[in-house]
Amino acid sequence: MARMRAVAQVVTEAKVDVDGVTVGSIIGPGLCVLVGVTHDDTPEKAAQLARKLWSLRILPGEKSCSDLGAPLLVISQFTLYGDARKGRRPTWNAAAPGPVAEPLVDEVCARLRELGAHVETGRFGADMKVSLTNDGPFTVVLDI
Repeated sequence: MARMRAVAQVVTEAKVDVDGVTVGSIIGPGLCVLVGVTHDDTPEKAAQLARKLWSLRILPGEKSCSDLGAPLLVISQFTLYGDARKGRRPTWNAAAPGPVAEPLVDEVCARLRELGAHVETGRFGADMKVSLTNDGPFTVVLDI
């Protein structure tokens, strides 16, 4: 069974641009989080992911975003469900379609904000240019 997936990167800074305009940016320490949604994900899983991201102790000094009031840049990333086991061209059959995925990514952000987080975002479905400085580098894959 596929699960909601996130790739969390500890950053000193991160931003996402759409058509040459910055739509979201953070100065860290903080997390740049790529979120992938699959067909059977739910708002409950989104809430669980938000709680995990807010409390995950991966920032400097083994602190969490909640400990430091650290910001998060959350970006939808359907390609996290790419399957390249066969052939040379990945498929994204496990990725949920936009009408399912967008509200769940929004739910992750809303739940993080309810917890007290400063959250910046990309733009769902847009051609985004993400730039960041990964601190460490430190990257964790979460399946909820």
